[in-house]
Amino acid sequence: MAVRWLEDIRSGDLDAVGGKAASLGELTGAGLPVPPGFVVTADTYRSFIQEAGIDDELFAAMDIDPEDSGALAEAQRRAEELITGTEFPDDVRAEILDAYESLGDGEEFVAVRSSATAEDLPDASFAGQQETFLNITEDDLLDRVRDCWASLFSQRAIYYRTRQGFPHDQVDIAVVVQQMVDADQSGVMFTSHPSTGEPRVIIEAAWGLGEAVVSGAVSPDNYVVSREHRTVDEVTVADKKLMHVKDPETGATSEVPVPEDRREKRVLSDEDLRRLVDLGERVEEHYGTPQDVEWAMVDDEILMLQSRPITTISESNPAGKAEDSSAFANGGVDVSGENGESTANADTTAGENGDASASADADSGDTLLKGLGASPGIVSGPVRIVEKLDQLDKVEEGDIIVTEMTMPDMVPAMKRAVGIVTDEGGMTSHAAIVSRELGVPAVVGTGSATRQLRDGQRITMDGDKGTIRAGEVTEPEVEHDPVEEVRPQSPVKPMTATEVKVNVSIPEAAERAAATGADGVGLLRIEHMVLSLGQTPDRYVAEHGEKAFVDEIVRGVRAVADEFYPRPVRVRTLDAPTDEFRQLEGGDDEPHEHNPMLGYRGIRRSLDQPETFAYELQAFRRLYDMGYDNVEIMFPLVNDAEDVHRAVQLLREQGIDPDRRTWGVMVETPASALGIESLAEAGIDFASFGTNDLTQYTLAVDRNNEHVADRFDELHPAVLELIGSTIETCRELGVDTSICGQAGSKPEMVRFLVEQGVSSISANIDAVRDVQHEVKRVEQKLLLDSVR
Repeated sequence: MAVRWLEDIRSGDLDAVGGKAASLGELTGAGLPVPPGFVVTADTYRSFIQEAGIDDELFAAMDIDPEDSGALAEAQRRAEELITGTEFPDDVRAEILDAYESLGDGEEFVAVRSSATAEDLPDASFAGQQETFLNITEDDLLDRVRDCWASLFSQRAIYYRTRQGFPHDQVDIAVVVQQMVDADQSGVMFTSHPSTGEPRVIIEAAWGLGEAVVSGAVSPDNYVVSREHRTVDEVTVADKKLMHVKDPETGATSEVPVPEDRREKRVLSDEDLRRLVDLGERVEEHYGTPQDVEWAMVDDEILMLQSRPITTISESNPAGKAEDSSAFANGGVDVSGENGESTANADTTAGENGDASASADADSGDTLLKGLGASPGIVSGPVRIVEKLDQLDKVEEGDIIVTEMTMPDMVPAMKRAVGIVTDEGGMTSHAAIVSRELGVPAVVGTGSATRQLRDGQRITMDGDKGTIRAGEVTEPEVEHDPVEEVRPQSPVKPMTATEVKVNVSIPEAAERAAATGADGVGLLRIEHMVLSLGQTPDRYVAEHGEKAFVDEIVRGVRAVADEFYPRPVRVRTLDAPTDEFRQLEGGDDEPHEHNPMLGYRGIRRSLDQPETFAYELQAFRRLYDMGYDNVEIMFPLVNDAEDVHRAVQLLREQGIDPDRRTWGVMVETPASALGIESLAEAGIDFASFGTNDLTQYTLAVDRNNEHVADRFDELHPAVLELIGSTIETCRELGVDTSICGQAGSKPEMVRFLVEQGVSSISANIDAVRDVQHEVKRVEQKLLLDSVR
């Protein structure tokens, strides 16, 4: 039997119908309001691949290193090819279509939803790993079922299963086909606090179909209700710009603007909230554990679309206290010692210039060196000095990399290490940026770490204070937990009118970045993808061909665009200075510049080498052709409108219509800030402040020079004047503004930007949540001030 009806399914049928279908069947049996539907069983999928003879080749394609993004992409491509290219057996085809006919009048719109057998489990949710398709009719039903099967082998799903220890050949997938709910309102409900387990219901709601909420396409209203007192404790009404609805003519799901009179109108009344809480309590009581529920309202009727256990609540802290997890509180890096003791830093200081003797007693905890704390966290481990790229193999799990400066080729080793220490570099160096994104503590700009430390020496480094200490230093027990460890790590983000996005430097950080709940990516750098190839673009194309180079860019951008879709991903074209290119194979032809930060880089290099720049633009065109309409193009180091006009001409030559795509410029020089009106007239959609360069060019301070790091100040009045006047002009001309430089993570800068009316702020991964809260505070204050 290929099909089973939801009303005949219970939670014990998980192996046959998958987690989502088992939950929907259980809810239906409990008398809760669930749209009717049927399930194409997991056995049907298994029989499909076995009888077609594609099972062995399918699972063999999954035998890859999950950290190899290229291998992941190829595994996904092969799985899609095998599954979607295989025809349904006639009996299975007939049974599915007969069930569809039984749902309605034969022209029923349905939702087609994946339901894997390793999904919505108490200890691993696998949420969002597989596909869902809305407003499907008979013509496309069978294709969408196959697409759901193929989504069992998306890059993200392959990676997640491997990390969770689920064998690929032991996970099956069913497909739920339900009557489509044309929701007036929809959203998500946590029946208990998703981090602490407190009896507080958290509800997010928006207009239209729920896909806009769960995908992050819209900032929904946020409501917090006390289950104990039945009071609405907090209401945050968002500016809901978009909604997903069914197109009345084509039946397809479409994204439309929310009517002006509903954008800032509250989605749910107190009575709506009471009814939702009542239903949520029934669901939680039925399952005996807190639930994450997707719901929809149609003509004032509430329907349950999905329910799964909340997997983020600590078992040892079912209520009232956040998880006490060092690894969680320190960006995913385990900083505990062998006996679980925290390796915190004692309070000592370095000598002048940080040049303490390296011959100190290994157990004394003396400060050996001092630099800039570039990525937070305190870790201990053995030193591994890396002077050349061919020495990276000696870096093992738990080591601390000590090097002159990091390069993109070092990223795999940086992921293995527990900490990074460099001689050179500032807060915006490659080591600092990538370490923050990987959640690895880093101290940069020590001046002499590679000379003063020795291979195998055990040290403790503090990525907050910037200190390097001898031995494994432990801190005496304290009565209270550190603030960072008791802060609730809730997946429910504050709702803000100002969008809060995230900066991403490497595709490997995409999943961690997406988990922040950011409204999109404000800056994805292409240069890290290019430089990691180990060859200059011209040398790589000469040896591997144009297509291989374009493929590398597409693969890197696609990995991030996939994680965030449909949230926007703003991709900056190549902006690598000549000294970075010169270290690559083929870099001998690079010019020698006295100060590469002021030289042949950014859009000026791209316009001067249009043949090479064309490869980047071909990658964008391919991404658009593949359906990644969330990708936006950003040109770096633009000075004037002439730069923009020439760049737009090159877009058109590569088949990219600038009128149909979103694109803009970086404002990184005083010239671009002062000439923003002419840039706006040239047709840009947005202007994004690169405060690292804008500060260095305004104050004449090299941002990568540790000797003048104390003079580098993004909050200098001159820098703020340039930013403020640019925002004001752009608001008058209808151009969005954003910030993606280092300063976007600073509370003082956040307050200034929100008060000036910036459209979005893009922060470092580890700062997104703090920036979201800061933005919310400033917006509420501005609102209160206007009322008063």
